[in-house]
Amino acid sequence: MSFALTIIDPGIATSVQDQGRFGLRRFGVPQAGALDPLLLRAVNHLLGNPPGSAGLEILVVGPTLAAGERPIALALGGEISGEIFCSDGSRQNVTAWHGFVLRPGERIRIGAVRRGTAYLAVSGGLQTEFSLGSRSTYRRAGLGTALTESRLLPCGQAQDHFTAPPWQNETGAIRLLRGPQHRHFTDEAAAILVSHPYRVASNSDRMGLRLKGPILNHTSLGAECATEAVLPGLIQVPADGQPILLLADSQTTGGYAKIAAVISADLPRLGHLRAGDSLDFRWVEREEALAALARERDRFALWQQRIGRAFAAIDAAALYGNNLISGMTAGGDE
Repeated sequence: MSFALTIIDPGIATSVQDQGRFGLRRFGVPQAGALDPLLLRAVNHLLGNPPGSAGLEILVVGPTLAAGERPIALALGGEISGEIFCSDGSRQNVTAWHGFVLRPGERIRIGAVRRGTAYLAVSGGLQTEFSLGSRSTYRRAGLGTALTESRLLPCGQAQDHFTAPPWQNETGAIRLLRGPQHRHFTDEAAAILVSHPYRVASNSDRMGLRLKGPILNHTSLGAECATEAVLPGLIQVPADGQPILLLADSQTTGGYAKIAAVISADLPRLGHLRAGDSLDFRWVEREEALAALARERDRFALWQQRIGRAFAAIDAAALYGNNLISGMTAGGDE
């Protein structure tokens, strides 16, 4: 296989992810996919990859990879960096948001994620096998590609690569809509949820964030409800009154009452939370949620427009097409 990377060391908590596995929840198949799908799209954009391309999601320590027979373009996104071991024995540091090329005989060691979640994109996107219509890894069901030593990760030919300012999510309190069972909770519980910070517990994972904070009391309707479909972003509250915020690998059905749902615009932020992190919530109405999603899409489109080439060669077609120079005239010898 000409265009491929070889895994020297898979790292810790690294997995192949794309935008997720959709349309199968009715069969009990979770969505999976990137915890921050916008960040993965942004890193893929640095290499000119389609927005749905698969890459490596890095939660703790990144992998060590070697180039195969052909050069492979790579890009990192998030608070992470790496080091290339060149064939002549020298070393080269690489940082996020700058596309670069790994050549035959070279290997790269990706370091630890300094904060949140990071991604590594490769030219053409990772071409691992599809499992139920997606390349995303869902470990509980054995879906996706297991990262092991000496495994080949097929990808595409290295083409143009770009540099960009970091894509950054919005900050502030996580915005919530009322959940389908909000009547299972007292008015005091609804007020407590948005007036006190909650911390992420150590037993959280890609399935959900277990939160520690003030107890959310139920009404006489109780902590349970008829089992029904659940989605990432819903906040379930079992009998102990401690919230569970569902993430990409969440189950497809659940029987705990759901007090709230995180708005779509804030879902990518959840994937960066780690044990001990604190988060605040606030209630919003549907109109604000829709406006926030539209604003997020506009922000991402503007970010894409700011991408610049990472190499020095002049692309005449792009230069003229973007009207970067005007008012120039041909001059004579004088």
